Amino acid sequence: MAPGPPALLLLSLLSLPSLSPGATGCPAACRCYSATVECGALRLRVVPPGIPPGTQTLFLQDNSIARLEPGILAPLAALRHLYLHNNSLRALEPGAFGAQSRLLELALTGNRLRGLRVGAFSGLAQLRILYLAGNQLVQLLDFTFLHLPRLQELHLQENSIELLEDQALAGLSSLALLDLSRNQLGTISREALQPLASLQVLRLTENPWRCDCALHWLGAWIKEGGQRLLSPRDKVMCAEPPRLALRSLLDVSGGSLICIPPSVHVEPLEMTAHLGEDLRVACQASGYPQPLVTWRKLAQPREGHPPAQAQPEGGARGPGGHGASDTGSGMLFLTNITLAHAGKYECEASNAGGAARVPFQLLVNLSRQQQLQLAPPPPPEPLHEAGSMAFRALGLATQTTVVAAIALLAFTALLLATLICRRRRRRKKAPGPPGEGALFVNDYSDGPCTFAQLEELRDERGHEMFVIDRSKPLFAEGPAESAEGAAPGLAQGLPLQPPAAYEIHC
Repeated sequence: MAPGPPALLLLSLLSLPSLSPGATGCPAACRCYSATVECGALRLRVVPPGIPPGTQTLFLQDNSIARLEPGILAPLAALRHLYLHNNSLRALEPGAFGAQSRLLELALTGNRLRGLRVGAFSGLAQLRILYLAGNQLVQLLDFTFLHLPRLQELHLQENSIELLEDQALAGLSSLALLDLSRNQLGTISREALQPLASLQVLRLTENPWRCDCALHWLGAWIKEGGQRLLSPRDKVMCAEPPRLALRSLLDVSGGSLICIPPSVHVEPLEMTAHLGEDLRVACQASGYPQPLVTWRKLAQPREGHPPAQAQPEGGARGPGGHGASDTGSGMLFLTNITLAHAGKYECEASNAGGAARVPFQLLVNLSRQQQLQLAPPPPPEPLHEAGSMAFRALGLATQTTVVAAIALLAFTALLLATLICRRRRRRKKAPGPPGEGALFVNDYSDGPCTFAQLEELRDERGHEMFVIDRSKPLFAEGPAESAEGAAPGLAQGLPLQPPAAYEIHC
């Protein structure tokens, strides 16, 4: 069982007089002491509300708390010790401890944490001890503990850690004890331990160490001064290769720590796929230790620009999307292939002995129907005048169409003009009603006339206007006489055939 908080502290707290459950300022079923609240082994699923804001020590161990709700710890800014071991926590949200700037000790042992996000411990600038033993951690990513500059003890034993990235321990310049025992570590890099300038105790036992060229530095480092960090029982024992199994790393010569550089094979090197299809391409890699396989799609350099860096590609993909690096399976998976998938790819295999790469070309084939669907519509032809240079450059069929259209328009205009002339001639030749020759000048002094009573007549000069009313004849057929109210002498010079006159009402 991984060590938790000191049992002596818990026993001493239990011996103090307690407040009754449900007392003022204390959550139900919890026991409250001076600046201490004990809510352990109560089958709680969440952090109970009502914890006094001045609490400095909070026991929540041996419950079933699966998640720290956002802001649930915000009122507890005075906390110095927080014990959450043996619960069911699966993840820590970034900023979960953002209000605990005074926290010195945090126990998360025996939970179900599978990973730690960057920022999970932000705000814990004063933290000294962090218990993460007995969880299900598989890897520690870069800058996981960056916000813990004063951390002195980090307990990571009894997990399943098999990967420790080079910058995972960055920021732990005050760390004195690091316990990585009883994990699944096969190797560790020199860069991973470089930030630990104050390290005094290092525990690496009970890991399946792979004694190859990548671990050569660790043996030399331990012999040069790292031995002081390990107790006599903290030996780094080789698990592989088989010829070195169960031997101490310090007993293996440097010449025995070898690596076999990887070799890569992709068959075929070029493939053609159709739109919408799925594709799998195998990349076979060999070497020792087992190479890490990564597929990438190479960016096509533009003319006049330097080649871009290769982009990670592969893995399970959605339609038209970009997948993550495929590390280990050796397969490139492409689903619902589009034109964007076409191009050059690269399979890379790498281990401590080196790296090898093989190119791969993917072509995307379009059917006749797909080509028609993707082809852009032709641009419309501009209209041109028949006599322009652009018109002469048109094809024969286009020129014929333009000329025929112009001729049709001209013929239509000529036809309309002919019809208008014929109507005007017919009006001139048609005999008018009796008395139409009797014209009277209208001076518009008698009031307005309706359009039905008006008829416009012009003399030979075309600029004199006469208005007559045919409904009231003044003279019967016979010799023309002057009409009443008409200007004398005006009608004498005008031919009156037939002799009739009409009264003017305007």
